Amino acid sequence: MKPTKVSLNAQGVEREELPVDVCIVGAGTAGLACAIHLSKLLKEAGDDERTILVLDKAEELGHHTLSGAVMDPKGIAELFPDWKERGFPILSEVKDDWAEMLRPGGGSTKLKGVLCPPPLRNHGNYIVSLNEVVKWMAGQAEEAGVEIYAGFPVAETRFEDRTDKVIGVQTRDSGIAKDGSQKATFEPGMDVTADVTVFAEGVRGNLAKNLFRRLDVMDGKNPQTYGTGIKEIWEVSPEVGKEMHGKVMHTGAYPLDMKSYGGSWVYGIAEDKLSIGFVVGLDHPDAKLDPHGLFVKWKQHPKIARLLEGGKPINYGAKCVPEGGFYSQPRLHGDGFVLVGDTAGFLNAATLKGIHLSIKSGILAAEAIAKSLKAGDTSKAGLESYQETYEASWARAEMFKYRNYRQAMAKGMVKGGIDFAVQMITGGRGLVARRPGHNDHETMEPVSKSKMSPVKYDDRASMDKLTDVYLSGAIHEEDQPAHLLVNDPSICTDRCTKEFGNPCQHFCPAAVYEWPEGSAAVTINASNCVHCKTCDIMDPYENIEWVVPEGGGGPKYLGM
Repeated sequence: MKPTKVSLNAQGVEREELPVDVCIVGAGTAGLACAIHLSKLLKEAGDDERTILVLDKAEELGHHTLSGAVMDPKGIAELFPDWKERGFPILSEVKDDWAEMLRPGGGSTKLKGVLCPPPLRNHGNYIVSLNEVVKWMAGQAEEAGVEIYAGFPVAETRFEDRTDKVIGVQTRDSGIAKDGSQKATFEPGMDVTADVTVFAEGVRGNLAKNLFRRLDVMDGKNPQTYGTGIKEIWEVSPEVGKEMHGKVMHTGAYPLDMKSYGGSWVYGIAEDKLSIGFVVGLDHPDAKLDPHGLFVKWKQHPKIARLLEGGKPINYGAKCVPEGGFYSQPRLHGDGFVLVGDTAGFLNAATLKGIHLSIKSGILAAEAIAKSLKAGDTSKAGLESYQETYEASWARAEMFKYRNYRQAMAKGMVKGGIDFAVQMITGGRGLVARRPGHNDHETMEPVSKSKMSPVKYDDRASMDKLTDVYLSGAIHEEDQPAHLLVNDPSICTDRCTKEFGNPCQHFCPAAVYEWPEGSAAVTINASNCVHCKTCDIMDPYENIEWVVPEGGGGPKYLGM
């Protein structure tokens, strides 16, 4: 690929223009699966001169990839029937699983065997590190001839003049100071032109969010609803490591009440390590909702504290997940583009799994792209086969089976649980044929109704946010424009303080937003940001906007 210099806009900024056939934004499982399968299809068709480029904002591939993670092998087995022989990174096959309902007093009710809810049964699945999975898949893609550029955040979608046809993307400028001036290190972003652009940004990507605002891909759909997941990797005692290795434990109830949606996990990833995490729905009405604080309280429950005693945390991360399900999925294609993975809502919230669905979305998208390139038609009509093949696939069947799950749970664990039991009998319908959705930021109640109690921290298992951020490896260039934009600061001081008590200081799991006592403005510690997108989703006025920072900035999730 050879870029050429072109003069751009009235400011006279020169940008390199790089023409490719297919540009994939995001090197997660969906984007890489698309690249791998598309390369294979093009070679089989004798069309291997086509260029496929993958762009990722992380300094190194996998640094921004986070999941629990227990993987259904269905997706990777379809992409690579010999996935095990190729050396796919497996931490452990699931050897045992159960669910526990935690009680505030310290006890629990264990649900095992036939009592364990069917969606939480994991026999035949595998415990993996998604960070390692992505690095492995990237290696497979590069062997297939795919170009992958790490450290290239994409700032804008490029459209054909006076149309809504996507013709590529523009990467973010680097070397710009906080005041907007150009530093000596200034490098203008690159214009990438493509016949097809694949949006694989993950959850709430800034490109897809603006695409959804501009186009009609969400017409007739429920709004997407999200959860924030908090995760730590722990080194544990040999006794606990041996006890839990290869085992999967999910918990519900405490520290949430029965009106709130959320849950947690403990995965035995090695004989001396555990993956632990907590997810809470962002439609929680409490203005002082603190996902990290709930995670800390959960770790303090005797059932969890026993597993961590004598151990130490070594990694931390946070990420939002798309929980809305089938009716919250956008149309998957348009003029010059397709949507895959978390960007397109490919997550089964009931089973807590999305890796296999993301991989399948990439496979289906690749087949449609190959077909459209061969026909010379990358319009909306030319990419229609992606939507059609999805509708006939096992991925759609799985998503449809749980189509009303998360919406029912918005009514609380008791009412939602009853509806979900009916869903299991009625093939996913439940008590209502199609439950409506909601925007999470609209569910927050006034701060006067808050019931969230303070969190007690210590230097052992119950670390505060700043200590955990250190474990995430998050780092950003300090002298750059903020990538967390408060569009109207007056809303924060004139309305939000009184109505909601400035909830950003609570819901952010990385201590980015602070309101010093007596201050009339928020302090934004952008360098702490772990790119979870909670603020972009949960701000009650939609006043905070997350955009991509300078290349390479963010967390460094190793083995996560």
